[in-house]
Amino acid sequence: MLLEIEDLRVSYDGITALHGVDFQIDDKEIVCIIGANGAGKSTTLRAISRMVEVEPGTRMTFMGKDMLKYKPEKVVSELGISHVPEGRRLFGNLTVMENLKLATFARKDRQKITQDLERMFSIFPRLEERKDQEAGTLSGGEQQMLAVARAYMSAQRMMLLDEPSMGLAPMLILNMFDSLKEINQEGTTILLVEQNARLALRFAQRGYVLEAGDLVLEGSSKELSTNPEVKKAYLGA
Repeated sequence: MLLEIEDLRVSYDGITALHGVDFQIDDKEIVCIIGANGAGKSTTLRAISRMVEVEPGTRMTFMGKDMLKYKPEKVVSELGISHVPEGRRLFGNLTVMENLKLATFARKDRQKITQDLERMFSIFPRLEERKDQEAGTLSGGEQQMLAVARAYMSAQRMMLLDEPSMGLAPMLILNMFDSLKEINQEGTTILLVEQNARLALRFAQRGYVLEAGDLVLEGSSKELSTNPEVKKAYLGA
């Protein structure tokens, strides 16, 4: 098992956001978490990234290592987990190339950086065309490409994706998810949080349903797609 989460509890200002969540992800899997706004999906990713504090009793291990011993920057540099946050959060006044190079500052395999950069430009050729353009002037689709490429350049063992389809035109969404599948096929495990449940279940192999801080369902994408409760609540059926 690559990632194991047990009894994940997170609170903000005395209000509990996650009530003891358990889930696991195997190496090279694509797994999604679906749910309504406010269900705790983004909080789950931020907890894994160590960007929010978890409550006592929470257990998180990655490749058998206790994640609670790692600071956020070490989750990236030592564990190899990258995070594409909702809203992308690029450095808008830096160029595409500067954003990508900045993502590699903690890497020790310096010789592989050029190879990885070329790989990202092959998956996202638009980024190579825009490499000297400031990130803040890119289109929404181009910014999402850059956010994913930046995450890949920082760490490749596992990628956390928060609402990658948000704000994108349908054709760009399909292109983005095709690119993510290509990245996964090269060995990167993906955990996806997505409000577009139909899209998420089409993309992932397995999924979890999060409601008001509790995981209420889990199963293969096919099982969840045909579950009457999921169809009624999230698939418009």
